[in-house]
Amino acid sequence: MIAKLLGWLDWTRLFRFGVVGLTGVAVNLVVIQVLFGQLHWPALPSSAIAVELSVVNNFIWNNWWTFGQRTISPVRFARFNVVSLGGLAITSAVFAILVQRLAVYYLLAQLVGIGAATAWNFAASVFWTWAT
Repeated sequence: MIAKLLGWLDWTRLFRFGVVGLTGVAVNLVVIQVLFGQLHWPALPSSAIAVELSVVNNFIWNNWWTFGQRTISPVRFARFNVVSLGGLAITSAVFAILVQRLAVYYLLAQLVGIGAATAWNFAASVFWTWAT
């Protein structure tokens, strides 16, 4: 299992995964700024929508660029969304705790939540979503 993870951690794939992740963070932060910061929606729905839109962005780019798949597989997309539900739960819970309990600035709280979910999302994607 560790050998498989290390096999997926080549520099090109790691770089691409990082770049894709940054585009997802950008999508996430724009959405959270609009929904929570401007429209004053509640924290959890704002975070959940921001995460899901970044998930769609990340799936498309990871499928095509990071993992080199030229077609969209409905099964792979469904798996990616299941994996991302774990990331959604982690990101949203961290966001809500930091904002509502500790009064951390919401953009910083969202970044911390995203960081906490990254390890789960990558490992589950390698071992299940894009497993060959």
